[in-house]
This record gives sequence, C-alpha cells and structure tokens, in this order.
Amino acid sequence: MQAISVRQPWAFAIARGGKTVYNHALPTAYRGPLLIHASMRVDLASCDSPLIRSAGWDPSDPLATLGAVIALAELTDVCTAAVHGERCDCGPWAEPQRYHWRLADVRPLPRPIVALGRVDPWIPPPSLVSEVHAMLATAAKPATLDAGR
Repeated sequence: MQAISVRQPWAFAIARGGKTVYNHALPTAYRGPLLIHASMRVDLASCDSPLIRSAGWDPSDPLATLGAVIALAELTDVCTAAVHGERCDCGPWAEPQRYHWRLADVRPLPRPIVALGRVDPWIPPPSLVSEVHAMLATAAKPATLDAGR
C-alpha cells in the first residue's frame, strides 16, 4: 500500500466530494490501495472555488482536518494525455499539463487518524495500515438488533 499527502480542501474533496482525480507532476507505475492523507498545508485560495463548493467543503467536518489519514482509495490508472497537450476525459478535477492519477472506490474513514505525511508518495507504516483496515471493517459491520428486547 502507498499513501499521498494532499493539501486541504482537495483531500476533503477526494474523501467526501467525489474528486476522482489526483493531479501530480509525476506519473507512477503503482496501482492499488492508496491512503489519502490531509497534509499540514492548506490551499486557502481554493476554498472558495466552485469545484470545492460543489464537493460540499465544510471546515467543521472531521475530514477537513490537517495532518491525518482521512480516506482509502484505489489508484486504478494514470492518464498522461494532458502532459502531452492532448485532451482527456478525466473530468473537471483534472488540471492541464499534469498527470491525472485516477481514483476509484474512495472510502472516507469514520474519523481521521493522525499521521505524519510526506511530500512524495510514501509507504505507510504497517501499524497505520492495520488501523485503517480495522476502522473500515468496524464501520462496514451492520448494526445488529438485540433479539432479547
């Protein structure tokens, strides 16, 4: 598993708002599970952008936090068309002249997990991966009714 640190409110848009493209200056050969970490930096200028507003940006939401893992996604593909000046179908979140890392099956965490991030994609420690999996497994369990009531 790998992880990426993304500035807020973009990390929130991935976790809650349907942002399925992560724009990066470099490609990656990696495909598979990808932790979304909200970095300690905020892109203040983008907080009022129409895209961020359409994603439901809410600074009071727990996943609007800084310095924590907030979601798990699947990195399925990397589109290179925009880097070569070509058109692509990556949608409104895709930036020109960037690699578009395509994300699927984004699962927001029930609560953030405080963690240190990195500038480049990074390998999370096994304890963090275990905590994410345990949290998602617990959240996925259906509530059971007490048959004795």
